[in-house]
Amino acid sequence: MIRPLFLLLLLFFTIAKITAQEAKLPLLSTASKQVSTFTIEAPLFQTARKIWVYLPKNYVNSKKNYSVLYMHDAQNLFDTKTSYSGEWNIDEKLDSLSAPVIVIGIEHGNDKRMDELTPFKNEKYGGGKADDYLAFIVNTLKPLIDQKYRTKADKKHTIIMGSSLGGLNSFYAILKYPKVFGKAGVFSPSFWFTKDIYKLTEESKKIKAKIYFLFGDNESDDMVSDVNKMENLLNSNRCYCLNLNEKKIVKGGQHNEKLWRDGFVKALLWLGF
Repeated sequence: MIRPLFLLLLLFFTIAKITAQEAKLPLLSTASKQVSTFTIEAPLFQTARKIWVYLPKNYVNSKKNYSVLYMHDAQNLFDTKTSYSGEWNIDEKLDSLSAPVIVIGIEHGNDKRMDELTPFKNEKYGGGKADDYLAFIVNTLKPLIDQKYRTKADKKHTIIMGSSLGGLNSFYAILKYPKVFGKAGVFSPSFWFTKDIYKLTEESKKIKAKIYFLFGDNESDDMVSDVNKMENLLNSNRCYCLNLNEKKIVKGGQHNEKLWRDGFVKALLWLGF
């Protein structure tokens, strides 16, 4: 009885802290007024993490509940000034669509990014702490978002999306938490980082999530073959007739923000809200 009460109190005070922080926020330099940020403690990382929130244009005047899209690398999603090599223009694109979806962007941990987004260690590059990262999203961040905003909290309306290592992580998320994430946008996934991801997929006999693969044929020598291999494994675990996979290969597409920015809307529309 003590532990549930403690967790409830912790949740209450964290929400209160976030609300107070949001009230002091300056205007962001994004094109949309629908974006705000807050900082949340991430105990597993022993640090705080900045979270970006996009709310639909009609959110304030509506009483509806909304699907939620969780995205990695928030620095690259909304603001050119914080991006590494160009933003995805998520807010502008969703504003133009009047899309009924809340977007939660999680900032990466800079030099810890590779550790956080990779599920297994690579012999050369290390990594392998995605379990901690996803546990933070599922056990700390998502409960707060579902409490603070009007969300559809079930897996059918909970999407995860990312590119490169974030694509790898998003794919891993639907294997690790099939009851939480029902849809995934997997852009230019770094399946090369660990071959264990294929073994895990093969062992996961009941993968029911919808998956949208996006990548270019000019990214790396192995990108096309790696994704095709993963698609074949998925189709061996579930009938392709269910239309749960979509694969978009962009001719001449390279491993960059432009590829992912240009493909974002079609991916989200296919996955559905």
